[in-house]
Amino acid sequence: MRAAGMRAAGMRDAAPPLAGEIRGLCRAPGPRPDRLPPPAAPGLGLSHAGRIAGSRRRVGPDALPRGLRCPLLASRGEPEPTPGSRAGGRPLRPQRRPLLHQSRQHPTLPPPLGTYFNRKFCTSIVAQDSRGHIYHGQNLDYPFENFLNKLTVDVQFIKNGQVAFTGTTFVGYVGLWTGQSPYKFTVSGNERDKGWWWENVIAALFQRHYPISWLIRTTLSESENFEAAVYKLAKTPLIADVYHIVGGTSPREGVVITRNRNGPADIWPLDPLNGAWFRVETNYDHWKPAPKKDDRRTPAIKALNATGQANLSLETLFQVLSVFPVYNNYTVYTAVMTAASPEKYMTRIRNLG
Repeated sequence: MRAAGMRAAGMRDAAPPLAGEIRGLCRAPGPRPDRLPPPAAPGLGLSHAGRIAGSRRRVGPDALPRGLRCPLLASRGEPEPTPGSRAGGRPLRPQRRPLLHQSRQHPTLPPPLGTYFNRKFCTSIVAQDSRGHIYHGQNLDYPFENFLNKLTVDVQFIKNGQVAFTGTTFVGYVGLWTGQSPYKFTVSGNERDKGWWWENVIAALFQRHYPISWLIRTTLSESENFEAAVYKLAKTPLIADVYHIVGGTSPREGVVITRNRNGPADIWPLDPLNGAWFRVETNYDHWKPAPKKDDRRTPAIKALNATGQANLSLETLFQVLSVFPVYNNYTVYTAVMTAASPEKYMTRIRNLG
């Protein structure tokens, strides 16, 4: 979800005066690779041919065929898609470029367990151009990029013969971290760098809090407008801390919600009248300096200021998300979207060797 002159280290020197902050998911990430070849040209076109077989997939009322349901989610009791909805899977055009293999110093868990207990990094941007149009983009970064990029699909959820919402996910995974409700709002989720995995287990099993990716999907399904989506994403109890980035269809409808498990720690809206026409969220509280070992915030801010508000579009936003280290060895996909023009929703698979 920035204007020239904004500070990369955030707008405040202290945390917001909100009580009840609870520790979240993960520890600080290790160092990222310090070099990456420049990305290929964006080329935003999509094709219905891709790594996943079939040009377009629509399946029955349970939204995912039995063989594609996620065993972990089923065992945890997470709800299946509601009857009467269908999902249409749209394979993506891979962006081919050499994959830089990096050693992993920390043991990791295979998906889908890693979805709850491992580290994933993201960069989300919500921004307003000089005409008042809202644009939203996300890089989803994850250590299993060489596996997940072969399972990445865009999914259209159909209700009463119409597209109710669209999201980007992985085959066999029923939650969403990136999505769009047409003509209403867009949303993405970024990990918040706080707490321990066992605190998530307590919140999930004993307090019956929502899994983050299922709340995003439920919000896309149920919320009727930008304001309702922001309220739901800010107030619903969660199993872990997170950043929710939301974009709407009208001027100034853009916000970063910093979440504790039980409620919001901070609400950071667009303020274009005072020069803050974009917000950049990575995996650190915006009012604190980004760590030098993982500062994707500063390069993104510099790229946005160099682009300029008058030149903002989905194409230029994609280019900003392609600047190193915003785009890095762990980037699985880049998604750009604008709810006012839902047909322009685009996901590009990255780091596909």
